[in-house]
Amino acid sequence: GDFICGGSTCSKWKQLSRLQRSIILFLFAFLAVCGVISYTSMGEPWKSTSLFFFSLFSQKPPKPPHVRRGPSNLQNKPPWRDVRLKTRHDTSKVVEEPVQADKEEKTEKSVISWRGAVIEPDQSTEPPSSKIKEPEKPSSVEAEDQKEPVPITERQVAVIEAFRHAWKGYKDFAWGHDELKPLSKSYSEWFGLGLTLIDALDTMWILGLKEEFEEARKWVANDLVFDKNVDVNLFESTIRILGGLLSTYHLSGDSLFLEKAKDIGNRLMPAFKTPSKIPYSDVNIGRGTAHPPRWTSDSTVAEVTSIQLEFRELSRLTGDEKFQKAVDEVMKHVHTLSGKNDGLVPMFINTNSGQFTHLGVYTLGARADSYYEYLLKQWIQGGKKENELLEDYMRAIEGVKKHLLQRSQPKKLTFVGELAHGHFSAKMDHLVCFLPGTLALGAHNGLTADHMKLAEALIETCYQMYAQVETGLSPEIVHFNLHAQKGHKDVEIKPADRHNLLRPETVESLFYMYRFTGDKKYQDWGWEILQNFNKYTRVPTGGYTSINNVQNPSNPEPRDKMESFFLGETLKYMFLLFSDDIDLINLDKYVFNTEAHPLPIWVPA
Repeated sequence: GDFICGGSTCSKWKQLSRLQRSIILFLFAFLAVCGVISYTSMGEPWKSTSLFFFSLFSQKPPKPPHVRRGPSNLQNKPPWRDVRLKTRHDTSKVVEEPVQADKEEKTEKSVISWRGAVIEPDQSTEPPSSKIKEPEKPSSVEAEDQKEPVPITERQVAVIEAFRHAWKGYKDFAWGHDELKPLSKSYSEWFGLGLTLIDALDTMWILGLKEEFEEARKWVANDLVFDKNVDVNLFESTIRILGGLLSTYHLSGDSLFLEKAKDIGNRLMPAFKTPSKIPYSDVNIGRGTAHPPRWTSDSTVAEVTSIQLEFRELSRLTGDEKFQKAVDEVMKHVHTLSGKNDGLVPMFINTNSGQFTHLGVYTLGARADSYYEYLLKQWIQGGKKENELLEDYMRAIEGVKKHLLQRSQPKKLTFVGELAHGHFSAKMDHLVCFLPGTLALGAHNGLTADHMKLAEALIETCYQMYAQVETGLSPEIVHFNLHAQKGHKDVEIKPADRHNLLRPETVESLFYMYRFTGDKKYQDWGWEILQNFNKYTRVPTGGYTSINNVQNPSNPEPRDKMESFFLGETLKYMFLLFSDDIDLINLDKYVFNTEAHPLPIWVPA
């Protein structure tokens, strides 16, 4: 016993029971026989054996694990991924740079690196109820989440090149301004808040563009100021600015973005000071005042019901329930309103009376589209607990099937039209192409398989809105032929509708369809669209431009404007579509807002 415990700790040896001492002596004798502590190897084996025995009679409590605080799901100090191409001739894997952290952090098992972030995949955060809770502490990561990164593909590299080309134009000619005018090498302002830059932050993070991200972050830190005497649209500033900042905070773990999100969130709150609690459309973020448009006291239904994901998440992160309370009141009010048609809602709602206006007109296009999207996504965000949201969503999809679905000629494409006072119109906005992806997301989350079947039919239609056009780019609006006519395609385009704004909706749905089915045709369709964007909308000096005429390949009539959502949504969804990595924004852990900014699901599925 004296030999084993080193003489000075014999008192501890004597405190052990006879059984404990017998076991220790037996183990020691066994190891000695096996040669583990032979004279020729008295180094490390002896040291480890001694430490093992010492630990048996050491009564010191173990040190608590090192816990790093940060945002839910993710932590700071990200390792940036090298952008390297893996071709069929190159089997090398994408290499990630090591995390620059101390030794203690390197040995932690509670976090893993992922695509430029350090995440807590299985962390569960309860949604705020009457009392808002702060995000829970990170939990441990399961071994199955610790895997090698998936190399990026040739097509993803092409998306990165397209983004860099677009970013070059913005940086050279519109830095810090809202939108690039690539042909005139200038810029346009909407709110004067750097919309394109903020919209593109999380895209740069996901694409692994470290240099560009850091440069943009400096602008946010030093130049983004919300104390301005300027009117902003509540909906657009929420989905682009608030959503972009919250998403970037979650991906990067950088508290700068959360502080900016709190600032803009507070400045948007005056919009809810209306007699009905249905928010005004416009807010002066410097004066703290809000008002409807000059010509009406109405707000559009889509705008007042598509700000919930962002404000709810802001409440969860800050512990301030006022943000969620304001937007939840809107949803509860709309839930009770009359004027719906089998779950379909009109396009306008009055901020004074709180009632629907312009009754009898139903569409899944402009002014109503994202109402349906956010019914499902709020239900997913909150952990599938808010049954009223699910009921309204399911009822609305049944309303779509009953009133708005038709089939075109000659290819019998399933499309979503519009209903005006009982009369069906075969008009379909490109905006409606969000629907296949939303239906697929619902089916993935356990809703009826019929939704996936409808999604498959509608995404084919959305693709044909590109494929049947001379440039291979979809117009803003199409009309479908309901009767077969010799020499006519399914798709008809009116002169006023033939512009293309670099919109993301079809690519968005292609991403969902590929993620959930693995069918490569969806990637191929997206690749065709990217090639046509490059062919007809790319500006040599930097940037991409909207075009006026998708039917004229020789002169598509460039508009000299690059919308912020081209970087925030279209190219982001392209990059995700071409990836085979389901953990590149895992759809069981994140839900995208309507501007393609991923926010965490509160209770993982």
